[in-house]
Amino acid sequence: MTASQRSAGPIRRVGFVGLGHMGGPMCAHLVRAGFEVMAYDLDRVAVQRAHQLGATPAASVSECATNAQALITMLPGPPQVEAVLLGESRGVEALVPGALLIDMSTSSRALGLRILDAAASRDVAFLDAPVAGQAIGARAGTLAIYVGGERDDLERARPLFETVGDPGRIKHVGSHGAGYTVKLLLNLLWFIQSVATGEVLGTGLRAGLKLESLHEALVSSPANSNFLARDVLPVLSDGDYDDAFPMRMVSKDLALAVDLARDVGMPVELSALVEQVHRRARARFGDDAGEISAVRLYEELAGTLFRFRS
Repeated sequence: MTASQRSAGPIRRVGFVGLGHMGGPMCAHLVRAGFEVMAYDLDRVAVQRAHQLGATPAASVSECATNAQALITMLPGPPQVEAVLLGESRGVEALVPGALLIDMSTSSRALGLRILDAAASRDVAFLDAPVAGQAIGARAGTLAIYVGGERDDLERARPLFETVGDPGRIKHVGSHGAGYTVKLLLNLLWFIQSVATGEVLGTGLRAGLKLESLHEALVSSPANSNFLARDVLPVLSDGDYDDAFPMRMVSKDLALAVDLARDVGMPVELSALVEQVHRRARARFGDDAGEISAVRLYEELAGTLFRFRS
């Protein structure tokens, strides 16, 4: 009998680990929805903010997990996920049989399978459920969620997911590890589009086109994308490169995506080049520069800022 089969009743007690730009708002939504949330982060200021909103502060990952029916982790990357769940913090060991573990970080399939094994040994169910939608989506509660794992466990977690995300964008994408894989691939495609957009806009402006006319033509063409129509607009309108997701995280995600391709034996020459462009942007503008900073490289090459003129 599986952990989800033995669990009784809906989830009410939630542990939440990771209260950064994404996790903080997600935790807040769960508190406002009436879940009993215990929250933990290495940043005690972030824990205090969660406490002010109604979460119970935890002194450790283990305390956060011990009484939880579901433990959610929202962490920067694989090293932090491993440390919290399998390493010194021993998050998996602290969970009681029948609990549900949900990692919503952008992480690796290989680590996810190790977590699955550790969780199964404790009779704990596990879902990898990374999100998309940027910090603005976390604040609005409109995140897309890509879930890998057993469908029954997804249904058990659905009230949590519908609280932090868009109910219409909660996708069961396959077995364990599939959520991580989909998230890495959609990030990879998004960052490819960032570089492509920078090149196209820079070339057009150097050729004498007006940015407004070029952008309008591209958005109304078969070459349109969400990146062109929406995501690059803060740059073009206000010079906002989205500092909420910094270049150090971009580099991490792209490296994970390229590693994934290597692991499955898929040649990805374009992806490897895009990763290098973003590494150059990180070196040029710093670890904390915004995630659309690759476009800044092309502004420098074009000799002009990509801005709509009022």
